[in-house]
Amino acid sequence: MSFKFENLKIWQDSVKFAGEIYKITSNFPVEEKFGLTSQLNRAAVSISLNIAEGSGRNSDADMSRFIQIAIGSINEVVTILHISHNQGYIDKKEFDTFYKKSEDISKSMYAFRNYLKLK
Repeated sequence: MSFKFENLKIWQDSVKFAGEIYKITSNFPVEEKFGLTSQLNRAAVSISLNIAEGSGRNSDADMSRFIQIAIGSINEVVTILHISHNQGYIDKKEFDTFYKKSEDISKSMYAFRNYLKLK
């Protein structure tokens, strides 16, 4: 199964999401540069990277596996968002906004993974 991953809405949404994460982490304290800032940025980028990598594989099962890894990255983002909010690095409104975006991307990835399993 090989197709143009750039055409997948989940990939497009996750790339946009990563860019938005980079913007909020630019306001994190300097001392978090190699901590939460780096971890949150890497987790957000990992979502689209796994979708892209899975699309180049030879089967729906492989793609499904990489979608599952991307879902794990979304869960990592959500966890870091909780910690960032608890530390006061993001406010409640920012947390809620990014939590909702994470939830929407996650739901789309679960739906896509389920579609692949039914094909």
